[in-house]
Amino acid sequence: MPPPLRFEIVAEDGDARVARLSTPHGVVETPAFMPVATFGAVRGVSPDELRALGAEILLSNTYHLHERPGEEVIARAGGLHGFTGWQGPWLTDSGGYQVTSLADRARIDEEGVAFRSPLDGTLRLLTPERAVAIQEALGSDVAMVLDECRPHAEADGSAARSAMERTLRWAERARRAHRLERQALFGIVQGGLSPALRRESARATVSLGFDGYAHGGLGLGEEPARREALLAEAAAELPREAPRYAMGIGRPSDLLAAVARGVDLFDCVLPTRNGRHGLLFTRSGILALRNARFRDDLRPIEEACDCPACTRHSRAYLRHLLHAGEALGSRLASLHNLRAYLRLLEEARAAVRERRLAALHEEVAALAEVRL
Repeated sequence: MPPPLRFEIVAEDGDARVARLSTPHGVVETPAFMPVATFGAVRGVSPDELRALGAEILLSNTYHLHERPGEEVIARAGGLHGFTGWQGPWLTDSGGYQVTSLADRARIDEEGVAFRSPLDGTLRLLTPERAVAIQEALGSDVAMVLDECRPHAEADGSAARSAMERTLRWAERARRAHRLERQALFGIVQGGLSPALRRESARATVSLGFDGYAHGGLGLGEEPARREALLAEAAAELPREAPRYAMGIGRPSDLLAAVARGVDLFDCVLPTRNGRHGLLFTRSGILALRNARFRDDLRPIEEACDCPACTRHSRAYLRHLLHAGEALGSRLASLHNLRAYLRLLEEARAAVRERRLAALHEEVAALAEVRL
């Protein structure tokens, strides 16, 4: 049987690369942004709209789908593809971050993570093997191993080493448990804020032989320069020919910095979450659309944007919808932000091909904190 993924690098600019990631449900041009469909849907956005915005792959969450409606329901509907109507590639997170962040509800030991469901208080146990079995039932194109992700306050010294080593042991168990040949399985690099641990984790994870590799435990408030250094440390140990995924990293300038260090896949809730709060990403800065000065502004959010919000509606109208609590306002803002992120990665791919990624990053970083 052919491998579940093919990863073909077609252009490079330093450590950055453009590639074609071929899956059983379609090809993804990387570097790529994956809209977050936590419960099997990007809030308020249909599959057809996502495709029209330029999305090629979506991310959903194993923990939340296990809680409701349950992986058995989804499996009976034909997996995520049949259940949701999105026929392109799916990546499922293992749920490790969600359950280990339930500090008052979870107990982590060698077996896995035991926790009380926030929905009904039921005692659940998520093991490396169970995380794999759930994702196989979901039928995603890419599954993730269960990892121990600790907040940075707990991720120094012995705590970081302990979590990193446990993640490796869990990764080995997940690798042995994985049976679905058409589904790729990614390992996860941990190591807190320690460059040495990141290198050690990457080297050991590669030795287990995964289809791709993720940088975990970042994007949690660390300084950008430190994050970039940690990405570089791990990347030095990862195989060039395998895709790399930076989990949860999401500000536009941070995406481009990670692309420059060889990252291929991204996900983050910022585009939709910020959109619902009236914060719109543009190439001139962040538009705080709830501000009173936009009450009579008949311009689009962004003149050059081709999203449904910008081509049909004004800033004044979207501001009115947001203040009125109309769902359409949040929906249109989300559509714009998703298009802005997807367009940024399109620009990044073009910049890598033309060997001008550094210039694009400099331009975007200069506007990162500008409020319009």
